[in-house]
Amino acid sequence: MVYVDVESWQAELDGLLDLVGPRFGRSEPRERAGRYVGGLVAGLERKNGWTLAEHAGEVSPDGMQRLLRRADWDIDGVRDDIRDYVIDRLGHTGAVLVADDTGFVKSSAGSRILARSSASAMAANSLSAASSSSAISRAIT
Repeated sequence: MVYVDVESWQAELDGLLDLVGPRFGRSEPRERAGRYVGGLVAGLERKNGWTLAEHAGEVSPDGMQRLLRRADWDIDGVRDDIRDYVIDRLGHTGAVLVADDTGFVKSSAGSRILARSSASAMAANSLSAASSSSAISRAIT
């Protein structure tokens, strides 16, 4: 069993949402975005529109879909705020962040599946290719 200090995660999440909050023109999408992100970091077995909406206490995924498709918010500004937030907390002059979602096994027979060993090799290649500081600067900006 892995112990997770939920209170410290919640405080950090609240701080992040306070940071991006001004990027939303109205309080409703700002609050829904907080519930959406809360669902993403929750220990849900599956994370899709329905499960995220149910976790947020909503009866259907319509509100979450509206947030992602039509709500008025500064998407680029939120991206920039989160990038700066991550760099501020995890930044190191020689660091490279590699996001690898290929370890998730798809359930349909028609899905393309990349073995974990291949994904690990790809990540290692990505790390070596981006080891120069100029590559890191380009990745961050």
